[in-house]
This record gives sequence, structure tokens and C-alpha cells, in this order.
Amino acid sequence: MTGRPIGRRLVSIVAIVLIAGIAAAAVATRNLRSGKTGGPLQAVSAPADVVARGKYLAAAADCAACHTAPGGAPYAGGLAMPSGFGTIYATNITPDPDDGIGRWSAEDFWRALHDGIRRDGAQLYPAMPYTSYRGMTRADADAIYAYMMQLIPMKVTNRRTELNFPFNIRLGMLGWNMLFLHDSLPAVSAGSSSAWQRGRYLVNVLGHCGECHTPRGIVGEMELLRSLTGFALGRVAAPDITPAALASRGWTAAGLRAYLGRGLAPQGSAFGDMHPVIMLSTRNLTAEDLNAVAIYLLGDNPPPPAPLPAAAATESAAANGAGRTSYVALCAGCHGLDGNGMPNTVVAMRNNSTLRLADPRNLIVAMLDGIGAANFPHHASMQAMPGFSDKLSDAEAAALANYLRVTWGGQKGDVTPAAVRALR
Repeated sequence: MTGRPIGRRLVSIVAIVLIAGIAAAAVATRNLRSGKTGGPLQAVSAPADVVARGKYLAAAADCAACHTAPGGAPYAGGLAMPSGFGTIYATNITPDPDDGIGRWSAEDFWRALHDGIRRDGAQLYPAMPYTSYRGMTRADADAIYAYMMQLIPMKVTNRRTELNFPFNIRLGMLGWNMLFLHDSLPAVSAGSSSAWQRGRYLVNVLGHCGECHTPRGIVGEMELLRSLTGFALGRVAAPDITPAALASRGWTAAGLRAYLGRGLAPQGSAFGDMHPVIMLSTRNLTAEDLNAVAIYLLGDNPPPPAPLPAAAATESAAANGAGRTSYVALCAGCHGLDGNGMPNTVVAMRNNSTLRLADPRNLIVAMLDGIGAANFPHHASMQAMPGFSDKLSDAEAAALANYLRVTWGGQKGDVTPAAVRALR
């Protein structure tokens, strides 16, 4: 008696899967049939103001950071982007006719940004952030295209993507897009002013901040219910940049404007993946757009920055032993006994945003790996910080981290040797 209903359900499931497969195949066939190979070299003649606007928008969209390999020509691709699914290599987007986009039309370019589809009809992987760029206006996409087509063509062959099976089957992106490609991304703050609206466009669309700062799901999708709440895509985690989290670490609109415009603020300096973002993208934003980004991140009515909480007596006593000894021996010569650092040379520990993060990951990584010397706009620079992985045991590194977090971060001294060991 029960076999017949089960059989009917099984037939229904098979039919649904079959129909979905046929639909996916039809879409893939349509895309591939509409795709192009070969064709004439595109000659794009655009007004100077459109090209200039496209240059500005390309900077706001941070195209150079991913499409330029270390030591390589700008926009010529080759940057390796490791993921849990394999390695994707950024492509050449100079107007070279064979290796770049020299044969792409404005419509081809728009299709890639908006739908994640290459000129040949194949699916792009979301390492190219079309999941954010989908919200870009056609006018802005066309302006970026006009600028890109004025670049010097670079004969740099694209490297083949190295993804593990089954992720190397691009057809699977059809189903992924059906589930996870949305026309707009949720707002993370409250506002309605024109500056807030502009900031939302700059952060969610052009700047595609959520691609790093939003947690990822099991198949690499952005978990939009937790937008901008932070994620460790690489060794250095992108922190939570929602209004409450920023305020809890002492950020203000002025601090955000300084950080995004110059890479340096009272709350710390840009390092890791944020340094090229500053140098290639946000430093180029107008003062008006920098202000719009800050307004959006904090909201039209921003929460007040939280004062640094006083450490409990028990926490201070626990942290002031071996941790302080290591700080005096290894760190105080540059950062100072009082933690005030040296302007334009060494960041301050006091009120440092990294120390005020609840998650100690970035602090531990900086202590172990060090931070390279870095240049910033307006001839500013920070000297290199050596790594101490060879000088500190797991227990010593944990004690130092706890001293820093308790003394200048207002956090608990709960970093364990195991947490350090996991990041070596």
C-alpha cells in the first residue's frame, strides 16, 4: 500500500530534476550560441569626459587590484586567487584582441558585469564580483568600458583556472546563479539621504565590499543575512564593518574618511589585502564620495564611538606578567612603553582597531608573520614590523596577545596557545 505513494514521489522528483536539467541545458545552449569568438577589433571613440569618468569608476570598482599581478602590467591579469575550490587567475582586461577584451563590444562587457557571462557564452566564476556589479548602472558600465578600451593592449596570455572537480564545470554556475545572484544587496545601515544612497552604491556595488567582508556559505555564496559582518577569506580576516561593530571599535565618520582616503587613521593603518584597496581604489575617491561611504557604513544617524572599556583588575593582573615582558623586550622600542607609537612611522597600540576586535586572529597573524613596510598617499609610510614566529613560543605569543588586547583593546585575555598554534 505504501509503495505506490513512494513510487509516485520518486517519479515526481526525477521529473523535476529532469526538467531542471533540460532548462539548464537550454540556457547554457542559448548562452553559448549567442557567444562570440573571433570578430573585428573594436574601435571605441568616446568623449574625453566619459573616458575620464570611466577611469574614476574603474578605480572605485577596484578593478586594478585583482586584474594586476605583482610586478605585472596594469589590468593585464595573472593574479592568483586561491579558494577552497582551487585557484582562479584574474584575466587580461586590456584591449588586446587575442588575450584581452579588444574584440568585446559594450554589450559583451555589460553582460559580463551584470550576468556573469563571458563573450564566448561561458559562465564566469564569482571571483569576478558580478554578484555585486549586477547593481551597476548601464551608464557606469559603458563608461568603464570606454576607459578600458583606451588602455595600451598587453599581450599577456590568460592562465587557465585550476579548480577541483566538480567546480571546474562551468555549467554548474547556472544553478548557482539561480540561487545566489540577486539584483540588489541588502543595506547594512539605516538611512535615506542622498549621501547614504550614494554610499550604498559605492560600498555594495562598485566597491563590492561584501565580497570580502560578508561570510561565505558552503558553495561560496555570500550569506546576505550576515552582510558585512566579517569573514576570513585569506590569512588576514576582513573584519565586521556593520555600524555597531565599527562603533564598538571606536570608528567615526572622520576616522573612516581618513582611513579610506589615506590608509592611516587614529584607529590604525591599512595592511594585508586592504593596503592595495586603499592605494588602487579608495584613495582616488572624491571627498564627497569618501564622505558618502562613511555615512553609509555608519548610517544617517551613526552610533557613538564606544570608549575604550577599562580592563578588569583580574584581567590586567593576568596579562601583565609574561605578556608585558615580551612587549617590553620586542615591541616597546618601536610602539613605545605607553603604546602611542610614532607618527608616520609606527602605528599606536592605544585604541588600535585590530586590538579591539573580538576575534584575535588578525593580531596573532601580524605578530607571527610581521607586516611589510608600506607607503601611503601624501608621502606617508610605515616601517616594516618583523614577525616573531621564531622568537615566541605558542604560550609566549598568547601571553603577548592577551597583554595587548587587555591593555589597549579593552578585550578579555582569552587567547590560548592552541589559537596561536592553529595560525602558525
